[in-house]
Amino acid sequence: MHVISPIREPLITGGKTMADVSDDICRQVEAKPSKSWLMAFSVALAVLIIGAISVGTLLWEGVGVWGLNKTVGWAWDITNFVWWVGIGHAGTLISAILLLFRQKWRMSINRAAEAMTIFAVICAAMFPGFHMGRLWLGFYWALPLPNTFGSLWVNFNSPLLWDVFAISTYFSVSLVFWYIGLVPDFATIRDRAKNKISKAIYGALSLGWTGGAKDWSRYESVSLILAGLATPLVLSVHTIVSFDFATSVIPGWHTTIFPPYFVAGAIFSGFAMVLTLLLITRKVFHLEDYITIQHIEMMNIIIIVTGSIVGIAYITEFFIAWYSQVPAEQYAFINRATGPYWWAYLSMMTANVISPQVFWIKKIRTSLVATFILSIIVNIGMWFERFVIIVTSLHRDYLPSSWAMFYPTKHDVGIYLFSFGFFFTAYLLFSKFFPVVNMAEVKSILNTDGEKVKE
Repeated sequence: MHVISPIREPLITGGKTMADVSDDICRQVEAKPSKSWLMAFSVALAVLIIGAISVGTLLWEGVGVWGLNKTVGWAWDITNFVWWVGIGHAGTLISAILLLFRQKWRMSINRAAEAMTIFAVICAAMFPGFHMGRLWLGFYWALPLPNTFGSLWVNFNSPLLWDVFAISTYFSVSLVFWYIGLVPDFATIRDRAKNKISKAIYGALSLGWTGGAKDWSRYESVSLILAGLATPLVLSVHTIVSFDFATSVIPGWHTTIFPPYFVAGAIFSGFAMVLTLLLITRKVFHLEDYITIQHIEMMNIIIIVTGSIVGIAYITEFFIAWYSQVPAEQYAFINRATGPYWWAYLSMMTANVISPQVFWIKKIRTSLVATFILSIIVNIGMWFERFVIIVTSLHRDYLPSSWAMFYPTKHDVGIYLFSFGFFFTAYLLFSKFFPVVNMAEVKSILNTDGEKVKE
């Protein structure tokens, strides 16, 4: 007996053929930069240059130009580090985990998400380096290298060292995964190129790809191996980042809920940033037939799930603080909600717990304008979450005589702008010179997507 399954909404609309896919995706690579792209690139580059002034001042003067003090030794720098690492999580999740689960809806969005991961991890890695001050005098102390002082090694028990291992491994695997996925598309651009220089560049990048059966067999095998390697990294990277706090004795940090809480928050903020970028890319490059409402809705559903997990984690923290009957721990959470940084806590709760719940309404979940606005709100809220965890836990700890407030300086803000400038400059260059949608994978679902399937 044959059962006819319901017709699903097609992931690729417009009745596209394989030739249409190549034309539509290659168009932005082959054509001259548009005015909208040039304007966006100019703004990103201007922000990068303005932020570079603060970076230069920091490297010349030292970390004293920040608003840190004896009590609050971590603030905007580590807040930004954790925030950028979290944003980098969605790319590997979309590419690796959804690939292993054979989810077709990932195919139009994985390329942009992977690129976002690469650039976000680079932005994250900047901040521990900046925190070293004159990093050229001692950045190598973070690496497990032999040195001239004999058998003096880094502290392998420290979560700060494992941050280096986790993030460098995550970056390496993500970079290779991203590049391997680009190879077939580079070959397509190579074969279409009319300029000798373009043909030579994309020919070198395509690594001699011919499109034969052996090429595709190796491509599939390598993709699955890398997906298998990358999947545990999604859990391990932000788990190890959470150990930076959870292994301390600071009230508000010393809690075992941090690893799953940080991972859920990372996926939450990462998907929000992917949505922000994809909605802009979709409009600027006219990719409405490839990045459809169904893609947006599926990502919003994941935001509902991860946002709900984050909300439960917030409530659990308060419950455990009450249940512990430790006065310092209880005060840390009361101080978060009612102390001098109450406005940051309120912003965090509103943006991260309340705002994602409106996606339960299908009309809002499938609205491009609402999704764009809420994706930005979520990322603002996740930045405040990291700020609340770090600053409000440090500024009032066990010793009231040591309590102090943190006030950011213009250089705190400037270096944050520098990371934004770098991120968007890199992403815009990627979107101009590399195919922003995975042509090879999209072509593989043209003949089956949206049709009746016999089971």
